[in-house]
Amino acid sequence: MRMRIEKKKLENFIVEYPLEQIAPLHKILFIDIETTGFTAKNSSLYLIGSAYCRDGEWYIKQWFADYYEEEKDVLEAFFAFASSFTHLIHFNGNNFDLPYLLQKCDQHGLSGNFDNFKGIDLYRRISPYKFFLNTPNCKQKTLEGFLGISREDKYNGGQLINIYHTYVKNPSDFLYRLLILHNRDDMKGMLYLTALLSYHDLFNEEVRVKKVQAASYTDSDGSNRQMLLMKLSLPCTLPRPVSVVSYGCCFNGEGNEGTLKAPVYEEELKYFYSNYKDYYYLPAEDTAIHKSVSSFVDRTYRVQATAATCYTRKFSTYLPQWDVQIEPFFKRDFKSKELFFELTEERKKDRELFSMYAGYLLHKMAGI
Repeated sequence: MRMRIEKKKLENFIVEYPLEQIAPLHKILFIDIETTGFTAKNSSLYLIGSAYCRDGEWYIKQWFADYYEEEKDVLEAFFAFASSFTHLIHFNGNNFDLPYLLQKCDQHGLSGNFDNFKGIDLYRRISPYKFFLNTPNCKQKTLEGFLGISREDKYNGGQLINIYHTYVKNPSDFLYRLLILHNRDDMKGMLYLTALLSYHDLFNEEVRVKKVQAASYTDSDGSNRQMLLMKLSLPCTLPRPVSVVSYGCCFNGEGNEGTLKAPVYEEELKYFYSNYKDYYYLPAEDTAIHKSVSSFVDRTYRVQATAATCYTRKFSTYLPQWDVQIEPFFKRDFKSKELFFELTEERKKDRELFSMYAGYLLHKMAGI
């Protein structure tokens, strides 16, 4: 019996995302495994693939079991190699690869573990922003397609299970190359997919508003509307342009710049006082007044305010919010879910406020 080790240099390979922000490149290890099933107890581990950087060059190293009995050798060789790294990057490895490897180590009485590693699961980092990417799912091949990446490999992991079983019975270089190629393309794909970490950064680092201006447009009903146009400086460089419309807002991002449009409302809204027991409501004037000044109002023209009637009305220019981000906030009526804040002349000059508001809108649009 023997275990095969493949090592391949990726010629002129460039990783777009600045991985140095995560850790020194020589400390980062990408991993992906190939198995004959989903549970370690009832399946075999036949291949562990890795990708790493040395002196500015990227390499793929793979440990392959020619026979089922060699999975222990594969595990020992991999963990010995991985011991010099501090960061693991994988795709959905938290749910599959890492638990599977640990269970296999337990089966073979090995001490291999990931206790001293910091991990990044590309799937977990990227999947919350699927709506922004406009992809049907967040499978690795789907995300590769979003980036325009093509593969040599034409098989999926499930199809390769029978191929491996056939290989064990009747080894051939052709079948071996099919198995190795699939994992190698998975490893290369993960290196490419790190570019999508920029979308994670977009929502987890500060967006800066460079310019704010009002604009008018005519909607589908022919009515004149107003919008606020914010020109953004993004905290990252997006690998592909994105365009998203949600909550009446529109975001367009390309490179490290973006534009965010939010509707502007010019209407009368209500500000509700929280301590309604201290107020009277004046039905004739449709407003509430504090009891400290109620002596100026005839008793017949006032009633005890309720939570729903304890408000004052104001005609002004407003921007929407769906959570209390900027106060004071206004509503159309007491039960309204949509909130608003007043776009005052002072606020129009507040870049910090608009940067915060832009970040809030992006999170809301992404559903996070």
